[in-house]
Amino acid sequence: MSLTADAPTASPLPRLLVVGAVTLGLLAVAFYLYTLAQPLFGAIVLALATGFAVIFGASRFYGARFIFPGVAAVLIFIAFPVIYTIYIGFTNYSSFNLLSYERTVEVLTSRGSIDPATEEPFAVAPDGDAFRIWLPQSGLLSDPVTLTAPETADLAPAAEPPDLLERREAIQLRRGLQTLTLQTEDGTLLQNAGLRTFATVTPDYTQTGPNELTGADGTILTADHDTGFFTTEAGERVPPGWRVPIGWANFERVFTSEGIREPMVSIFLWTVIFAAASVAATFALGLTLAVILQWPYLRFKALYRILLILPYAVPAFISILVFRGLFNQNFGEINLILDSLFGLRPSWFTDGTLARIMVLVVNTWLGYPYMMLLAMGFLQSVPEDHKKAAALEGASALRVFFTITLPQIIPPFLPLLIASFAFNFNNLVLIFLLTRGLPDIPGTVIPAGETDILASFTYRLAFDNAGQQFGLAGAITLLIFLVVAAISYANFVAMRRAAAKRSGRPA
Repeated sequence: MSLTADAPTASPLPRLLVVGAVTLGLLAVAFYLYTLAQPLFGAIVLALATGFAVIFGASRFYGARFIFPGVAAVLIFIAFPVIYTIYIGFTNYSSFNLLSYERTVEVLTSRGSIDPATEEPFAVAPDGDAFRIWLPQSGLLSDPVTLTAPETADLAPAAEPPDLLERREAIQLRRGLQTLTLQTEDGTLLQNAGLRTFATVTPDYTQTGPNELTGADGTILTADHDTGFFTTEAGERVPPGWRVPIGWANFERVFTSEGIREPMVSIFLWTVIFAAASVAATFALGLTLAVILQWPYLRFKALYRILLILPYAVPAFISILVFRGLFNQNFGEINLILDSLFGLRPSWFTDGTLARIMVLVVNTWLGYPYMMLLAMGFLQSVPEDHKKAAALEGASALRVFFTITLPQIIPPFLPLLIASFAFNFNNLVLIFLLTRGLPDIPGTVIPAGETDILASFTYRLAFDNAGQQFGLAGAITLLIFLVVAAISYANFVAMRRAAAKRSGRPA
């Protein structure tokens, strides 16, 4: 009898119990998100629960269990944000169009005008498990109300109730008070007009049709589902609006509006220049310092290495904030030194050209230690025999560096330089902490600054603008994605051709 035939197999019951518990927990979270009017996120959690139950519950999907967490993380935290951002670019989503159509109707019909002549203070009196509303000025007391659902209560003359809730206790009932309607003996309806008063409230708008609201003054509002706003007969929009798909309208704005197109072109060119200049400056400075530290006759090398690596050891956001203080136009140490030596006080934060120079200087300071560390490793891989042979042929040290050393370290450096370019292309933290994109470009219809790169420009458009145009920001984000993808593909092709050329293979 074989050993494998008699070997006991593990019971699947514990695993199934764990899978069932986790799945039920995820389903509860999905249901809770649905109750919070977040169906999209509820659907994501529901899909996650389904995938988890199928893959970890069925034995035939054993191999997929090892990649499921990674695939789920990529789909939830990378693919979904990208797809959702692209989707927003095809909508009118903004600070004026945050709501759904149903919620917009509720907001407009809940607005009302208070009649000051009927406004009077109130107090709340407990009545067992219910409450009564006391109006001291008119001496009226309401029937018992629960304050747990919308309800109407009659008012009648009465003496002052024996017990009244303190003001802070009554304020805790404000949600129920806001849905309460009081009716006097002559039929006048009073509603909660604030934390302290009831009054006659005339609705500004009432719904008179599936896509129509009528104002108290007779104005008729019609729902325009193409723009996501109610409009008057004269075509005037009445906020708030609701989210609707608008197709390519955001992209048309980007390419046809001069107030958007011109600053975007300027910002795109500056972004490319900023990324390329940052890579060139950090590479040149880092390589130069690495070559100096490789000099065999240099004393105190260890001390110099520690000092030169310090900018890399300090968190970047701290260094950026320190430089923001150093470049302060009135009290910064840099301007104090320049003023004492040359009588100059440059306007680092208000002059566009100087602000860009400042950004490049700070980014070079932050980036050169990384390049220096890489260069120190790559320089040690260059054979000394090649350099000695060139020196024996009479080549100077400078010529040896540019003809022997540099060509041998550029190939391994190239992927890292491309990665550094991609990082600086989206270096939002530096711009946001140092200049916030300022100074602003004059004549634009959207927030755009001289030092803005595409990432910071999109961030300001989405979050720093009073209009918060999320849809337009999503459209620009898609354009940035396409540009970065094109640049990355071009770099990939260039690297492949360079590698093929070195190896003698066809590209």
